[in-house]
Amino acid sequence: MYFPYFRGRQYELLALKELAKAGLLSKFVIPVIEPVKSSSTLNGTLAEFNNAAAPVVLILNPIVGDLIGNDSAILPLYSYLTNSPKSIPAIIINSHAENSVKLLELNGFSKNSILTVFDNRDSLSIYENIFDNAIPKYTLFPDERQIRRTVKQNKVMFEDKFRKKDRNADYPPDEFFSEDHLYFSEEGYVGFGDYSIIGNEYIESGFAPYAVAIHIVYFDDESNLRVRHFVSDSNEDISDVAGKFYEALLKLAEWYYNGQERQLTTGLQILLNHYENRTYPGLGTLKKLSIMHHLELMGKFLDRLNGGSL
Repeated sequence: MYFPYFRGRQYELLALKELAKAGLLSKFVIPVIEPVKSSSTLNGTLAEFNNAAAPVVLILNPIVGDLIGNDSAILPLYSYLTNSPKSIPAIIINSHAENSVKLLELNGFSKNSILTVFDNRDSLSIYENIFDNAIPKYTLFPDERQIRRTVKQNKVMFEDKFRKKDRNADYPPDEFFSEDHLYFSEEGYVGFGDYSIIGNEYIESGFAPYAVAIHIVYFDDESNLRVRHFVSDSNEDISDVAGKFYEALLKLAEWYYNGQERQLTTGLQILLNHYENRTYPGLGTLKKLSIMHHLELMGKFLDRLNGGSL
């Protein structure tokens, strides 16, 4: 199982919404959403997952954004979970985790139905206290020895695989992304997860870039997942973002048509359409399409790996 983790920014939610609506999400891909604000986009995305009977994970104690400690804004999510049998409640293991678990139990959820997330061993005592006599549905954590000693079942290997640069112009043309999809099972994990091509860092506001970068993951001949960074050339100032986008898109098209046709997904096809039509969809849409491509591509891999069945 693949658990891509998103912070609930608009372009991330739109990527998930379009994938669910079009039936492009494999049943082996279960997105995790940490909501950062109440919005119609969040509500519409969750409704689309419910309509598609597709699983989605909802974090109920977010640690970034406007919903931190905002119980009145979080409560509607409990209602969604109750009325969406495919959805999975989740908590981040921190000082607020126990209260979130108690609320879930009051709403009819057992500890065994909860997905948990934690990223450092300092949270282990909290985890052990809450789940002393229960096993979470899934537990996402980095591959660290101290945590593996405590979490023995339903383990999900979870790490940030995207090497984010301060400047788009600094990305190399190509680099390794992940091989977790090849080895998670034999290493005792039931799944793996990451932050897709966005990374763990949370920044809500955007800015006009000097360079435009398109991040496209792909499988090499050994089925390792790598990422190509297609970066614009005219990066001296912030003018003509559309022109910078086309410079990067030209490099993507040349790479694709030079023997990478097997990487094709709906998101990648839409980017190629923008190349053919010389259209500029905006930077938010660019990120949305790159996410869509990653999740669909990984889903295709897992479908083949599992013969199409759980």
